[in-house]
Amino acid sequence: MTAVPTAVDPAAADPGTLDALAGLVGDGNTVVLSGAGLSTDSGIPDYRGATGSLRRHTPMTYQTFLRDPRGRHRYWARSFVGWPQIREARPNAGHAAVADLQRAGLVGGVITQNVDGLHQAAGARDVLELHGGLDRTVCLACGDVADRGQLHERLRAVNPHFGPHVDEVNPDGDAELPDELLDGFVMVDCAACGRGPLKPDVVFFGETVPRDRVDTCFAMVEQAGSLLVLGSSLTVMSGYRFVLRAEKLGIPVGLVNLGPTRGDAKVDVRVDAPLGTVLPDLVRRVAA
Repeated sequence: MTAVPTAVDPAAADPGTLDALAGLVGDGNTVVLSGAGLSTDSGIPDYRGATGSLRRHTPMTYQTFLRDPRGRHRYWARSFVGWPQIREARPNAGHAAVADLQRAGLVGGVITQNVDGLHQAAGARDVLELHGGLDRTVCLACGDVADRGQLHERLRAVNPHFGPHVDEVNPDGDAELPDELLDGFVMVDCAACGRGPLKPDVVFFGETVPRDRVDTCFAMVEQAGSLLVLGSSLTVMSGYRFVLRAEKLGIPVGLVNLGPTRGDAKVDVRVDAPLGTVLPDLVRRVAA
């Protein structure tokens, strides 16, 4: 397939291009691939946008988490402070629109690169969390998977006075804290085996997405009538590979993102405009 993407000015999405996007989704059997840009309106920053957190800090890597106890302690101290903001985030109009398209029978499965659970909170079904979910923890010693809320309550009990105010968290759920505060934080062990260490059930930078999860995503894309990419720069291969697979199979691809992406030359319809505006409009167009 030779794709000829159509870009849209962020200030005013071209109705003709939105009609093309509606035509793509209106044929049904669409699989959604969503990224961090879909959750920015819910107060969760992305990594690579104009105000992305990669411009301000280096995220935790899998190698550091495993090998550096001090780095792991730093992560959990920051995550303890940042988790309430993630927990209290609410779905925005973009998440609601995806759920509406699914209820209308036009969207099947949802593949998300996000770890915030907001698709599910908006009512979406069959959501495959490519990078896991912050609402769970896993013990690296015994493999026990537990609810993040339970860990937070345990941490509150042993850290009653540790809770500096922060204005913003990072996409992976931690917050920036001065190093001098870290020694005052106490971490707990796994409630199941008494050992640990505990890790959020998410894929860190430098960590490999489980193969069976990737294969399931490929199968979803291969059976789709179209692929709709929402709020992803497609900078990392983790999501970009699904666009490449769709292109190889001749499956049409639509993309809505504010700003350029790695996949711009690979898609059939490209809308460069805020998702919170475009997606509700898309729902209205396909329902008309």
